[in-house]
Amino acid sequence: MTVFRDLSQHILDIAENSVAAGATELYLDIREDPQTDRLGITVRDNGRGIPPEMLAQITDPWVTTRTTRKVGLGIPFLKQTAEMCDGSFEITSKPGRGTCVTVSFRLSHIDRPLLGDLVGTLLCLIVGNPNLDLIYTHVVGERSFTFDAHQIREVLGPEVPLSDPEVLAFIRETLYEGLQALGSEAVTS
Repeated sequence: MTVFRDLSQHILDIAENSVAAGATELYLDIREDPQTDRLGITVRDNGRGIPPEMLAQITDPWVTTRTTRKVGLGIPFLKQTAEMCDGSFEITSKPGRGTCVTVSFRLSHIDRPLLGDLVGTLLCLIVGNPNLDLIYTHVVGERSFTFDAHQIREVLGPEVPLSDPEVLAFIRETLYEGLQALGSEAVTS
């Protein structure tokens, strides 16, 4: 049984579920707002979606579509953690159109997990899913940063994969510098 230590691990779990559901586009939106003391995370995809009967039970840890184990703890733990930290959890899905997970926390809540290694999480998604159009937007207060894997792929052309070591080094540096310029906790956590 895996218990996620930080929010980047929850993001990776949701993103992997999206890819397993056939998503070719994944939108990750993170908003840290010190003024309102809120942290919001939205992961939206264009995968095949979740049937209504499964969606109704998605936060039950004893219900899972996985065949390798009989429990699914990622979504239930994320929901419980959000609610415990004065936040909320919502998942919507339309079969054939995709799924959207939205979670919020009180930013300053003592029990809120840190964002964690977002750069590592995003690199893992890029390397493991080289054709995934990953669009990542991160906002801290009034500052924002956006990373679009599709745009980078267009500039490089089909000959140079995103998993090329030099490209990965560039992406790592771009992500790190973007988060650093925002003053995001993801750089220090």
